[in-house]
Amino acid sequence: MPKMKSHRGAAKRFRVTGSGKIMRRKATGNHFLIKKTGSRKRRISGMAVIGPEKKTAKRLLAGG
Repeated sequence: MPKMKSHRGAAKRFRVTGSGKIMRRKATGNHFLIKKTGSRKRRISGMAVIGPEKKTAKRLLAGG
């Protein structure tokens, strides 16, 4: 059997850290930015650790 391929949609959305955590980009940071405060925009700009879907995301990224 050939190697399993990782899910390309998931690979573009998630990153795995060195310790094995899966990070995702936070939502609502692309448009309507004028009405958002600076502190809110800074909070949105970072990365977040994913929660309940961790097992599913890990399986998609591992390719099997």
